[in-house]
Amino acid sequence: MARKSPEINAGSMADIAFLLLIFFLVTTTMDVDTGITRRLPPPVEDPEQDIDVKERNVMKVLVNSQDRLMVNGKPADIRNLKNLAIDFMAIHPDNPDFPEVQPKFIEELNRELMTSKGIISLKNDRGTSYEMYIKVQNELASAFNEMKDQLSLDLFGIKYTQLVDENRIKGINSAVPVRISEAEPEDIGGS
Repeated sequence: MARKSPEINAGSMADIAFLLLIFFLVTTTMDVDTGITRRLPPPVEDPEQDIDVKERNVMKVLVNSQDRLMVNGKPADIRNLKNLAIDFMAIHPDNPDFPEVQPKFIEELNRELMTSKGIISLKNDRGTSYEMYIKVQNELASAFNEMKDQLSLDLFGIKYTQLVDENRIKGINSAVPVRISEAEPEDIGGS
């Protein structure tokens, strides 16, 4: 009589493998890169329309392939960029060296405030290092955050980051919009 070979019950092996898979999926953490937070402008309704921006309303920031910074055609230091941006975007009525200002009624705040027509134009060389690009972005973001904090302190006595009322947050964002225009990188020189 032939001997029967013993069989291993493999029915529960699939269940165990499935449970292990679920365990590893649940316990594993996934690193998520958040990137740079920017609100993109709405799509252009008429691409043929030429938008006229006065030269005095634009602060030109250039970064070349050697990570050297120029602001309005003059060499600048990254450590001064935030203060240069704040000064440029600040309200300087009747001063032709700074952007025009306009009264703007902010519905959420139920008041009229003077706002700047200033725009910061950022242009990088294709050879600009990622580290320098991030430093420039951080300095410009810090400038706008500081301006929002200052306006919130002036109006409400607390910093913008401490505001909880949605209307006040929208009002500050409307009064101090982040106006950064970023051009496509190109070869702008290395000197």
